Amino acid sequence: MKQRNHAFDFLCGLCILRMILLHTVSMCGFRSEFWFGKLMGWTFFFMSFFFFKAGYFNKGIVLNYHSYITDRTRRLLIPYLVWGTIGTIIYFSFLFYVPALHPTLGKLRWSHVYMLSHFYGNPPCWFLFSFFWSYIVIGTVNKLHLHKVYNLLVPTFPFVSYYLFTMKNPLWFSLNNIFMGLFFFQLGHWWRLLQNSQGKKSILGIPITHLTLVIISCLLIAEFIYFNKHCHGQYDMSLNKWVGRPWGAGINATCALVGISGLMLTIVKYRIPIINYIGEHSMVFFVVHYPIIFIYRFTCIAFGHNIRHHWYDCVILTILILIVCRLLVPYIERVPWLSGRIKKS
Repeated sequence: MKQRNHAFDFLCGLCILRMILLHTVSMCGFRSEFWFGKLMGWTFFFMSFFFFKAGYFNKGIVLNYHSYITDRTRRLLIPYLVWGTIGTIIYFSFLFYVPALHPTLGKLRWSHVYMLSHFYGNPPCWFLFSFFWSYIVIGTVNKLHLHKVYNLLVPTFPFVSYYLFTMKNPLWFSLNNIFMGLFFFQLGHWWRLLQNSQGKKSILGIPITHLTLVIISCLLIAEFIYFNKHCHGQYDMSLNKWVGRPWGAGINATCALVGISGLMLTIVKYRIPIINYIGEHSMVFFVVHYPIIFIYRFTCIAFGHNIRHHWYDCVILTILILIVCRLLVPYIERVPWLSGRIKKS
């Protein structure tokens, strides 16, 4: 069995933990806290890491296009539909049977169905939908041998994304974010190609060595720290939302993803139990955590308790998510249409 990349599993685990914290804190009404804003401001690029990682490990070869599409559908699109449906069933079951939630029904809009790739009850599923279409675009480019043209266009994608944001994101199913997804995807691919060039190529006459890549990674991290503080901007992939300085968000996210991943590949050589476990089974934690949040919240409301502005609920909910997801890992991963895990022939 091929050995896993502990550095990327570690980063995936951190990304999932950050996502769970974001959603539990938001659901409990503490999103406006000063410390939370600072934390999100320094980790806004975490969701982009999954696109970056996919590009890093992408081989860029499509031998059978039909099989490729089928594989991506089974791994991403089917789990997206299944877990979105599960979340929706849970959501509306509570809305119809808990009287305290009935006013919420009047706030629901049909536009939510076709404008966003979010589901009522499990909105984070947007990621699987955008991820799926990113793979489709990459596979099509490889199939048609359009690499040269595509590589020239990729640097313009952040500008396209920002333009769509200024136009109030007109594309349906939240596909406005696919341009940034493709940009980060290709960024990861280019970073892998550069690392594979050790001992073969040079940058401005300087041979590409392991030490050279480490120095580049450290410089990029230093740039991110300095410019994110003085020229701050944030990018929210779920809504294709640019906040603050747009060029700051794009440049700082690029430097952070390349720099941190490069440094982690150097220093993380061993498996870090809890965080790496979450990274290794990130799909389960990703698709399951939000339905748990709704079940906890609506159950509390059914018994006359509102979890908003209660820190103990936030702590209990976070621990509950980690425990339940951990218990469900072996069961969900046995079912391909739930986990997207398909055995390779």
